[in-house]
Amino acid sequence: MAQGNEQLKQKQNLDYVIRSGIAGGVSGCMAKTAIAPLDRVKILFQAQNPVFAKYAGTFTGAFRAASFIVHNTGVLGLFQGHSVTLLRIFPYAAIRFVAYEQYRALLMPTQSQYTSTRQFFAGAFAGVTSVMFTYPLDLVRVRMAYETKQEGKQRPNLLRMCAHIYREPAAAKARGLQFNILNFYRGFMPTVAGIIPYAGVGFWAYHTVTSLCRFDPVISPYTRAPLDFDIDDPNLSASQRRKRDKPPLKAWAELACGGVAGLVAQTSSYPLEVIRRRMQVSGLLNPSHFVGFWHTTRQIFRTQGIKGFYVGLSIGYIKVTPMMAVSFAVYERMKQLLDID
Repeated sequence: MAQGNEQLKQKQNLDYVIRSGIAGGVSGCMAKTAIAPLDRVKILFQAQNPVFAKYAGTFTGAFRAASFIVHNTGVLGLFQGHSVTLLRIFPYAAIRFVAYEQYRALLMPTQSQYTSTRQFFAGAFAGVTSVMFTYPLDLVRVRMAYETKQEGKQRPNLLRMCAHIYREPAAAKARGLQFNILNFYRGFMPTVAGIIPYAGVGFWAYHTVTSLCRFDPVISPYTRAPLDFDIDDPNLSASQRRKRDKPPLKAWAELACGGVAGLVAQTSSYPLEVIRRRMQVSGLLNPSHFVGFWHTTRQIFRTQGIKGFYVGLSIGYIKVTPMMAVSFAVYERMKQLLDID
C-alpha cells in the first residue's frame, strides 16, 4: 500500500503532469501529421461528400480520391483543416495521456492490483476526459475537411467556419435552449459512446502486447532493446531502475505494438465514429434541421444497411495503424527523454 501511495503521489506532482502532458501532446501532433492526408479522405467518405461518393467502397478509391484533391487544390488540399487538427490534438493528446497516467495510478497503484478491466477503464476514462475538453475543435476540423472547393466560394478558414457553426439555429433549439454554443457539440454523445471502447481497448491492447514483448520468454529476446548497464549493479540511478523494471523495446517493436492496438481499437468503435461524423456535418447539409443519434443511425441502416456503418473502414485501418504506432512510440520515447516513468 505504501508503494502504491508513493507512486500516486509522484504522478500527481505538477512536474510529472507537465512532463507527461508535453510527451503526450508532441506524440499526438507527430502521429496526426503522419496521417493527415488519409484523415481528410476518410472524413469525406464517412460523411458521404457527394463529390467523393464514386471513390468510396474500394481499396484503391482512397488513393484516387487523394489524387483528385491534389489535382484540384494542390498538395495542401490534403492538409485542409490540419491547422485546426494540430490546435486540437496537442491539448487532446496531452490531456489523454496525463489523464491516463492519473487514472492508472488511482485504479492500479501497484502491479499486483493490475487487471484487464481496470486497464480498460483507465484508458476509457482518459479518452472521455480528453474529448470533453476538445470536442468543439474536432467538430470545426471535420467541417473544414468536409468542405470541397466550389466555384464562387472562398476556401474555408478557422474563423469563418466557427462563425458559420455558431449561427446555425438547429442544435440549440432542438433541445429547447437558446445557447448557440451547443452547435459546437453536434454528435457529442456518440463521440463519448465511441471513445469508451476506442480508448479503453486501445490502451488495454497496447499494454497487453507490450507486456508480451517485454516479458514473454519466447518473444522478448527479439523485441527488447539491449541495456547499456548491469541490472545487478546496486548503485543504479532512478532512470536505470525504471529501465530494469520496464525494459525498453526496439523501435520496430514499439511501432508494431501501437499498430496492433490501433487495429483492435478501430474495429471496436468504428460504427459509432461513422454516426458521429454524419451528425457533425449535418449542419452543413441542412442547418435548420437538427439530426439526432437514433435518427442518424436509422438513416444509415435504411439507406446502406449494416455495411453503411463500416464505410471507409479500410482507409480507417490504413490511417489508424501508423497513427497509433507513431503516437505510442513517440510517447514512450518522450517519457524517456523527459525522464519520467
